[in-house]
Amino acid sequence: MEGVGADNAGSGTAPANQFWIDVSRRYQYYLDKTTPHAIYRWIGSAVIVLIYILRVYYIQGFYIISYGLGIYLLNLLIGFLSPLVDPEMEVSGGGGPLLPTKGSDEFKPFIRRLPEFKFWYSFTKAFCIAFVMTFFSMFDVPVFWPILLCYWIVLFVLTMRRQIAHMIKYKYIPFNIGKQKYGGKKASASSSGSRGD
Repeated sequence: MEGVGADNAGSGTAPANQFWIDVSRRYQYYLDKTTPHAIYRWIGSAVIVLIYILRVYYIQGFYIISYGLGIYLLNLLIGFLSPLVDPEMEVSGGGGPLLPTKGSDEFKPFIRRLPEFKFWYSFTKAFCIAFVMTFFSMFDVPVFWPILLCYWIVLFVLTMRRQIAHMIKYKYIPFNIGKQKYGGKKASASSSGSRGD
C-alpha cells in the first residue's frame, strides 16, 4: 500500500515539473533567437522603459522603486563598462598579462565583465519587475523624490568619474568605434611593388 501512494504522489508532481521544464526551454529558445538582433532588442526595451515612465508619472508615486531601479541600472552599467579582468588587480598581482599600453604591445580585445546580451536582459527584466511592483501599494513608500533624484545624480557623477579615470589610466575604450581596418594584402602588395622599383 505504501508503495502505491508514493507512486501516485510522484506521478502527480512529474507532469507539473515537466510543464515548467517545457516552458523554460521554450522561453530560452525564443530568448536565444533574439541574440543577434541587438537593435530590435533595445527598441523593445525602450518601449518597456517608456511604459514604466508613463505609469510612474500617471500614478505620481513609487519613487522609491524608481530609485532602487536607478541604483541597480548604475551597477549594471559599471559592469558593462568594466573589463573582465581588472588591470589594477593584474598590476598588484604581478602575474597576468596587462592591457596594451604602447603601439608595439600585442593587441588584446576588450572583453566586458558584463556582456551586452546579459546587460540588455538584466536591464529589461529590471524594468519589467519594477513595472509589476507598481501594482502593489505596499511598495509605494512616501518619499520626497527630488532628494532621491539629487542623490542619484551625485552618485552617478562620482561613479562615472571614477570609471572614466580608470579607463584613462589603463588606456581602454569599452566600445567598438567603427569597423576595424587592417592593412593586410594591400599593404604587403604596395610594399613589394615599391621594392621592385
